[in-house]
Amino acid sequence: MALGIFSGLLPILPFQTALAVALALFFKSSKITAAIGTWISNPLNWYFLYYYTYKVGAFALGISGKEALFSKLMTSLRHADGPLAIAERIFQAGTTVVAAFVTGGLVLGIVFAVPGYFLFLYIFGSIASWREIRRKDRQERRHDR
Repeated sequence: MALGIFSGLLPILPFQTALAVALALFFKSSKITAAIGTWISNPLNWYFLYYYTYKVGAFALGISGKEALFSKLMTSLRHADGPLAIAERIFQAGTTVVAAFVTGGLVLGIVFAVPGYFLFLYIFGSIASWREIRRKDRQERRHDR
């Protein structure tokens, strides 16, 4: 799940799931959960996600003066353009803007993926324990008959 969260926060909109599955293959983890983790990025939050990704990356790199390009991209997001159109606008904005988005995505990806890992490790562990208890209860009821 953490690999999906990490990938979902990167500004590579049409390729987030592919990256998450590739990372899951590399780390020998669940490809399905990695793909599900990318759902952190969805049309309902793209605007906020891209806004904060850019702002964090621009702050980290000390970039300023690219607000006009950034504004055009945010307008595209507000109008709900497709993922490929959004990715195209990012790359058309130039290397400085791309660097800000990638840096911000990496920072936010790590910030959210690390606690996400431990949260979902706990959740999935609790589910596994609950299933084990249920399985043992069923077996005991069968033996009592």
